[in-house]
Amino acid sequence: MMKIDVVSLFSGGGGLDLGFKKEGYNLVWAIDNNPNAIATYKKNVHENAICGDINEINLDDIPKADVIIGGPPCQSFSLAGNRNVEDARGQLVWRYLEIIEHVQPKAFVFENVTGLLSAKNSNKEHIIELLKQAFRDRGYTINAKVLNAVEYGVPQKRKRVIIVGLRNGETFDFPLPTHGEADGLLPYVSVEEALGDLPAAVVDENARVKYLTEAKNGYQKLMRKNAGEDVSEHFISKLSELDKYIIKHVKPGGNYMDIPADVKSERIRRLQRDGGHTTCYGRLRPECPSYTINTYFNRPNVGCNIHYSEQRLITVREALRLQSFPDDFEIVSTSKQGRNLIVGNAVPPILAGVIAKKLREYLEGEND
Repeated sequence: MMKIDVVSLFSGGGGLDLGFKKEGYNLVWAIDNNPNAIATYKKNVHENAICGDINEINLDDIPKADVIIGGPPCQSFSLAGNRNVEDARGQLVWRYLEIIEHVQPKAFVFENVTGLLSAKNSNKEHIIELLKQAFRDRGYTINAKVLNAVEYGVPQKRKRVIIVGLRNGETFDFPLPTHGEADGLLPYVSVEEALGDLPAAVVDENARVKYLTEAKNGYQKLMRKNAGEDVSEHFISKLSELDKYIIKHVKPGGNYMDIPADVKSERIRRLQRDGGHTTCYGRLRPECPSYTINTYFNRPNVGCNIHYSEQRLITVREALRLQSFPDDFEIVSTSKQGRNLIVGNAVPPILAGVIAKKLREYLEGEND
């Protein structure tokens, strides 16, 4: 297998990197400004990672590599935000370009949220088109596509913009979906298929919980492949009495419309009256994939985070499973929200692996 060196920018906890590592890539250097993310990365991916401000890094300190991967922080382009592309987070996109120009990799993989597609600068120009042209100006043939992780075996509907650039003049063809409802495709991996073998969640945040059953399907076997006899991060979030009341009334696949109208929450009554935000206060359906796992899955009011059969929210381990992180992946964090940020911001490793496998075909073909 050809040795392919990779530099990772805005690496987070390493979801994208894990996919490339699984496909045999050699991860030589990574950077992120989140200390918890870097500590997690070092524990699970490799030690060649630094915590720092990417704008202050001397470009000459970044090692040469065949591939650069990474997604600049996406809040500026998030559909949930104000899409202010002039702020510092938006400008990090252009730092990514500077590094591409300096390192001159054979290929790059750029990941971001779908809000990037509609983001404009102060001159009303579409950022995505400026970005594509900037990559072309630096000698890359590029292809961009919105990929949905659920179509590649991840038990989660999660759409992301992926741009792949090649310096050899070829155009990267994205891998075709493997899962879906069309003839010839595998069925989507459901929430219950993803989580059904996990033991009962516990109260102790630091406890390791032993598996009580064997893996029941291919996805569970894949998640447990290197995990041993127990699993971490499988604890119950603390709930207020209001949260407990809400969870008690929401049925699988339901949301705030299931909650009695006398609930002591003006926000819920407003949602019931005006509609919108249909995943808020949602409970997962066992027979379907989950909705997008965000950074607030420890709350019932931000997304569909209620367990499909138990009267609680999903655990960190369950969120990791829905993101396709293996059970031997352990988070290092000084805070609960720091832990959730690592999970919710990550690229699903299975999706990353699919892209990495396809990209290897181009790089090995070029080498031949």
